[in-house]
Amino acid sequence: MSGLRDKQAGLLLDEALIFERSAPGRIGADVAAETGVPQDHLPPELLRDSIEGFPEVSEPEVLRHFLRLSQWNFGTATTFYPLGSCTMKYNPLANEVAARLPGFANLHPLAPDETAQGALELCWQLQDMLAEISGMDAISLQPAAGAHGELTGMKMVRAYHRDHGGARSTVLIPASAHGTNPASAALAGYKVQTVEGNQLGLVDAEAVRRAMTDQVAALMITNPNTLGLFEREIAQVAEAVHAKGGLVYFDGANLNALLGVAKPGKVGADVLQFNLHKTFSTPHGGGGPGAGPIGVRAPLAPYLPGPRLARHDDGLRWSAIPQRSIGRVRSFHGNVGMLVRAYAYILALGGDGLTQATRMAVLAANYLRVRLAETYQLAQPAICMHECVFTDKTLEPHGVKTLDVAKRLLDYGTYAPTIYFPLVVPGALMIEPTESESLETLDAFIASMQAIAREARDTPDVLHNAPTTTPIGRLDEARAARRPVLRWSKSE
Repeated sequence: MSGLRDKQAGLLLDEALIFERSAPGRIGADVAAETGVPQDHLPPELLRDSIEGFPEVSEPEVLRHFLRLSQWNFGTATTFYPLGSCTMKYNPLANEVAARLPGFANLHPLAPDETAQGALELCWQLQDMLAEISGMDAISLQPAAGAHGELTGMKMVRAYHRDHGGARSTVLIPASAHGTNPASAALAGYKVQTVEGNQLGLVDAEAVRRAMTDQVAALMITNPNTLGLFEREIAQVAEAVHAKGGLVYFDGANLNALLGVAKPGKVGADVLQFNLHKTFSTPHGGGGPGAGPIGVRAPLAPYLPGPRLARHDDGLRWSAIPQRSIGRVRSFHGNVGMLVRAYAYILALGGDGLTQATRMAVLAANYLRVRLAETYQLAQPAICMHECVFTDKTLEPHGVKTLDVAKRLLDYGTYAPTIYFPLVVPGALMIEPTESESLETLDAFIASMQAIAREARDTPDVLHNAPTTTPIGRLDEARAARRPVLRWSKSE
């Protein structure tokens, strides 16, 4: 990037609301000519009344409207997208080709097992791959997202304790945990107790020992944590939990920093979820579909969701739901399209490739950490793993905050990193470059961040009004959240 341009370099078409394109009588498809009207096929109770103000537009207008809106988007296919904690890595097109193979894409979820042996074999092998990568003993592919995997894991923890001395009441969660951790524990019926980090932002084993009682069911810990730091005492922490009969839930959202380097199952984890969209390059965001497989050590295997795959002489079959299983957590057997993509990614890289991906992700994050530490204050001045966290403290004397930096980055053609998270860092800027980005891309991002720091010092009003080159300028997010406009009318 040569710096911020005074003008947009390419054609960026403006786009009105689709309601403004509407005219009575316009339709996008002549459904009636092909199949008749809905009243010919559906009973009255399934028919919806007409929607007042619903846009009436032609097919070309619908196509152009949504295509133009898509051209306004930032994404990993168009720009550097350094969201910390979320691991927004590139999704290889080879994965998409594999997922679109007719045998996978057109497979009906109710197809008999004997007609789906290819897909079942892929699921079986993916389970083995994830077990090998994580050091866990058994895998379920059923959960539909990372947080769904967390909830599944905590339900298994509850079922385990009911069979081993009675249900417990509390889950310990470090202050630097992902926000979904306390939510998942609460949904599973637990009280949440926070474990504060030390001055380095890490969990001390001694603090866990003090917090452990016979009512603590589990510790949910993210490693590397949300400061991007590896928990140095993870083995001792796990030992402290196990000494009181508790279990260790290992949040696998940051597994991209451990592939081929460390296995959670070898340092005391009893259960973890895999975020396939983070670590194994399946599509991320947009509400799904997602995939959050769960891995466990042998004592928890009987509680995995069912049905489970079993190999017989005549092929793979879905078993009956085992007696101690927590049962189904999702319809059918998971989002198979996401499983195909993850399988293709793992197969393409192999063990050495996955290890190299982790090493490159850690190297890229530390490159940014060192280069930007000259301009922005680090939350913790330590070697990081796959992401690094800065604060806006050096910008505060100029009246500039983290949000201003995030908005200004859009003018420089880069999506903003995660902001104001982790919550334990005031004014946080959480940056994760992933292994996918080139040195030139990282240098361009560094140049943008340095230029924004100079603007904060010399022309802070520019940042307060950013972005200025995007189709839509500065929005009032607080007002949008508190007073959302959910219905449009011409009078508004």
